[in-house]
Amino acid sequence: MPAEAAPPSPMLRERLARLYFGQDTAAIRFQIALMVIDLAIIGFFLAGPYLRDRPSYLILDYSIAVWIAAELVAQFVASPTRKRIFLKPMTWVDIFVLCTLLFPQSLFNFAFLRVARIWAVAQRPVFKMMMRRLGLKEQADVVTAFINLFVFLFLVTGFVYSFFFYREDAGTGFIDAFYFTVATVTTTGFGDITLPGTFGKLTSIITMIIGISLFVRLAQAIVRPYKVTFPCPECGLQRHDADAVHCKACGHILNIPDEGL
Repeated sequence: MPAEAAPPSPMLRERLARLYFGQDTAAIRFQIALMVIDLAIIGFFLAGPYLRDRPSYLILDYSIAVWIAAELVAQFVASPTRKRIFLKPMTWVDIFVLCTLLFPQSLFNFAFLRVARIWAVAQRPVFKMMMRRLGLKEQADVVTAFINLFVFLFLVTGFVYSFFFYREDAGTGFIDAFYFTVATVTTTGFGDITLPGTFGKLTSIITMIIGISLFVRLAQAIVRPYKVTFPCPECGLQRHDADAVHCKACGHILNIPDEGL
């Protein structure tokens, strides 16, 4: 019978868990390094249409594939339960991104999904910690809504470019796709760039519906009062005003801790 792979040692699991989820100096430095690498990878993905014809493109492509595969393995080892890691949407995004990197020719039309890795930056524990230290905790919802809108814009731009403008020059085609996406999401509707056929119309409809919803969500996050996450022990309502004394849903007395003290 073939020998089974040895499970990771408890010491390795504990060390990786501390680096990924801890808040000591070593963990913070490690997470900041991961975030910087994430940003560099995202920059490569955004520049992909301009770099794909260069000889160095495949070298960078496969190097990033190795990095993402290594990080997936590290997160798998660090996770307290196997089920938890597979329930995270970002895990499946990384798996699909890894496939597009390993098979760049056959899955090129789906390369636009790589930009979803922007969410990885916002999900790093150190990202929220840095916002708190910069005094931007009250703007967390605004930043999250902006990131969601930004990711959506570039996902749609990549989709439109891959399926409608791929025959054009990389620079011109990508700009046209981005211009169409912004004009559609904002319902400006200049009409100078439109997508042909029934598939193009369906793409425009979906882009407008989801895009305007994300714009409304961003506007709400900007103008509404800052709220904290504190579950009401009586009814379970999660979000309350920072200075709330009673739950708005059931009237139960709250004891929200003041993090400024």
